[in-house]
Amino acid sequence: MSAEKKVVIADDFRISREYFEMHIKITDGFTLAKSMDNAQDAVAYCIMNKVDIVVMDVLMRNGIDGLTAAEMIKNAKPDIKIIMATSTSESGWEKRAKKIGVESFWYKEYSRESFDDVLKRTAAGESVYPTNLPDSRLGDAVRSDFTVRELDVLREMCSSESTNEDIAAKLGISLNTLRTHIKHILSKTGYTSRQELIARAREQKFVVSDDTLRGSAKKD
Repeated sequence: MSAEKKVVIADDFRISREYFEMHIKITDGFTLAKSMDNAQDAVAYCIMNKVDIVVMDVLMRNGIDGLTAAEMIKNAKPDIKIIMATSTSESGWEKRAKKIGVESFWYKEYSRESFDDVLKRTAAGESVYPTNLPDSRLGDAVRSDFTVRELDVLREMCSSESTNEDIAAKLGISLNTLRTHIKHILSKTGYTSRQELIARAREQKFVVSDDTLRGSAKKD
């Protein structure tokens, strides 16, 4: 009989963490090695102990974010399999997760696959990423209504105190092009002002800016 897979959980939201704990405990072939409420402790534990799989939230209220922690774990212990999880609909993190080498990505509220399915398939050597964008809504639009560039623009708009000049420079586009993107986003969502658009996008965590990810986040 093969040894049970040792699983580490890192999620700062208690209800979510307990959900993962319950599933690990009742699923044959897996054992809960450690459960914690921050990513830094998860990195330290993985470096010092035998771990097979890490289940980790992306956004953390304290310390480093889950993606940064995942990269640290992969650099130190590349054989550890990682499942990133998030309750937001922010799809921009998938690309970074793949670049880091994260095996699987699971949207807590939007993925069609169950956590049990993702867990078992990841343990078996598969890489499980969503085949479709999260079906989340912002005003009159759903995520698939927006282009990749429009999502980039909206993400930067939700950064703290970003001006049009800052956004255009970061994205490498002209101010006129930026204004056109913003006009299209407002038209698709049905919001009448930039302020309302940003407020709703932040409130729903439709997109999450880089500064939020780096630790200034409200809870995922």
